[in-house]
Amino acid sequence: MPIHLRPISRRQFFARSLAGGAALALSPSLLAAAKRTNPNSWALLSDTHLAADRTLVARDINMTDHFTKVSGELLALPKRPAGVFNTGDCAYSSGQTADYRHVAELLEPIRQGQMPVHLALGNHDNRERFWEAMPKEKAAQPPLADRQVALLRTPRANWFVLDSLEQTLATPGLLGRAQLDWLAGALDANRNKPALVLVHHNPGLTGNVGLKDTAAFFAVIRPRKQVKAYIFGHTHFWHVWPDESGIHLINLPPVSYVFQADEPAGWAHAMLERNGMQLELRCVDPAHKSHGQVHKLQWRAG
Repeated sequence: MPIHLRPISRRQFFARSLAGGAALALSPSLLAAAKRTNPNSWALLSDTHLAADRTLVARDINMTDHFTKVSGELLALPKRPAGVFNTGDCAYSSGQTADYRHVAELLEPIRQGQMPVHLALGNHDNRERFWEAMPKEKAAQPPLADRQVALLRTPRANWFVLDSLEQTLATPGLLGRAQLDWLAGALDANRNKPALVLVHHNPGLTGNVGLKDTAAFFAVIRPRKQVKAYIFGHTHFWHVWPDESGIHLINLPPVSYVFQADEPAGWAHAMLERNGMQLELRCVDPAHKSHGQVHKLQWRAG
């Protein structure tokens, strides 16, 4: 569920959809704040699993505490990211309305810090209850009535946020023909910059735990050489590698809990360059062996 929220003041916020790539009119105060922002810097988060009960612990982790640590780190950066993405599983388990109210509350400091937020939905989310908790997002009129997709145009890349939620609490995800057709058309109409595609689900190359229509998805993005990266979460695992076509596959770590004890929880700091991207892992636990790990990604030709 992609959203774009930019604060006007501490008490009043407005949301503007970027589904059609429309530009935002900036007030002088927002322009002043933009001077403290790096337009090529982005925070990539996934799998926050926030519950209405801020004391809830799962797999020995308090999810609210982890998110608050990440939020604090973002706000402490000398130059703040141009925006924050969360690739899905925003809510703890089944996407209850109260969970999303807690999500909105925890996002408020980030929004006050002049960082727009873009959320996607995963298999632990619920689209209808998300809309119930954040009614302005339902009124944003995305390109597809029953899915939340968006195109965000930025100086060095076009970001495509997709919706792979097929059924709440069912592990696999699905984009579907209508969404794939929209993606193909939007990519064809925006060939001028590198395209970075964000989806909650991982490639479903083995078993039935990832994206069920992975083959159809790859058939759309692989021939379109402007697509440089496929960014996803879902597996609670940090891994970066190129696929056979040269597209970078970026499996983001969870902000919340990991499935294997030695894996990192945290987020990735993406710095867009002219012909690639620098990706730095920021662990919730700075003592983790992978904290500060950097990947220098070179875009494929075309």
